[in-house]
Amino acid sequence: MKIKRIDDLHADAGWRNFSFLRIETTDGIVGWSEYTEADGTRGLTHLIRGLSDLVIGQDPHRIQHIMAHLTSRTIQAPGGANQRAMAAIENALLDIKGKALGVPVWNLLGGKVRDRLPVYFSHCGTYRVRNYASIGVPEIRTYDDVARLGEEVKRLGFKALKTNILDLDCPDPKVLMPGFGRSVGHPELNATPQILKAIDRTLQAFRDGAGPEMGLHLDTNYNFKTAGYMKVCDAVEPYDLAWLEIDTWDAESLAVIRNRAPCPIASLESVAHRRGFRPFLDAYAVDVAIVDVIWNGWLESMKIAAMCDAYEVNCAPHNYYGHLSSVIGAHFCAAIPNFAVMEIDIDGAPWRDELVTVAPRFEDGAFVLPEGPGWGCDIDEKGVAKHPPKG
Repeated sequence: MKIKRIDDLHADAGWRNFSFLRIETTDGIVGWSEYTEADGTRGLTHLIRGLSDLVIGQDPHRIQHIMAHLTSRTIQAPGGANQRAMAAIENALLDIKGKALGVPVWNLLGGKVRDRLPVYFSHCGTYRVRNYASIGVPEIRTYDDVARLGEEVKRLGFKALKTNILDLDCPDPKVLMPGFGRSVGHPELNATPQILKAIDRTLQAFRDGAGPEMGLHLDTNYNFKTAGYMKVCDAVEPYDLAWLEIDTWDAESLAVIRNRAPCPIASLESVAHRRGFRPFLDAYAVDVAIVDVIWNGWLESMKIAAMCDAYEVNCAPHNYYGHLSSVIGAHFCAAIPNFAVMEIDIDGAPWRDELVTVAPRFEDGAFVLPEGPGWGCDIDEKGVAKHPPKG
């Protein structure tokens, strides 16, 4: 069996596009993965196509060999977009291997530890402020709306949710994300009284609606510098957060913040490869390591999780993409012992289910692990063709 062909497919997903990699073998087996060209990886498709020339003709079972070869050919620019391109290839090859052997990917390295994965409802409120039309839900305009959403999450059976900073005490409701240049406060990244008030109001509304038992997670992204995160730590103290999520590239600064925080600190979703995670673990900077399986690759993510386990740190996947990515993340969560909780976007384009052969299934606030060979979920090429990408 050899790798015969590598193609990329793209679909409209409302306010964004979903991208999929299709690898076909000479035996007719097709492996799938998902990747994204958003958030720092514009043009990733062209990079994947460039690396594909080094993969076609190889034995798809020799995944470690292929990845080692790609690593050597990208050694002058490690990590970043190169790592994300390699991850897309790696994940599709794992799907091929699982299908060829007739087993799920989670069974390739020791089998599963669990088959029900506790999840949190991610971007809760965030998408309903800025993408409500694409989702087909009412717009969130007030903190009373936020409280009602908290009630809805609880009613649906979810035990945890994650939100961002919602600024609704104004005529123009918005999500505050200065770290991404999407709102006022960039590039200074100061924790202003307006932002701290928005944090307080957002968390209070969700706590009022969802109740005291709901696990609350707040994602502050790259929105502040160290001094600002210190103020945020003080602002969240009354709300008993499941975690405060922070993005920073300085391990020592994150360790200082963790020592100040009144709750667990989660981070590292943008970090690539074991070498990137190591300084943060050496600094004891995180309570939960967030690992992006789509950006790192499933095998590399398993190695990262093993390294985290040696530091007594649990892992959670970074997962805000489509259904196939959720399934890939679920295989990671099922196979590692040091699992915390799984991220899942419940809100999304109404036609998401048409893009896959098996849609995610939940029971009592938990993701049910697929049992089929490979990922147990393929891309429906006819469904993708029905929703051509924008732009």
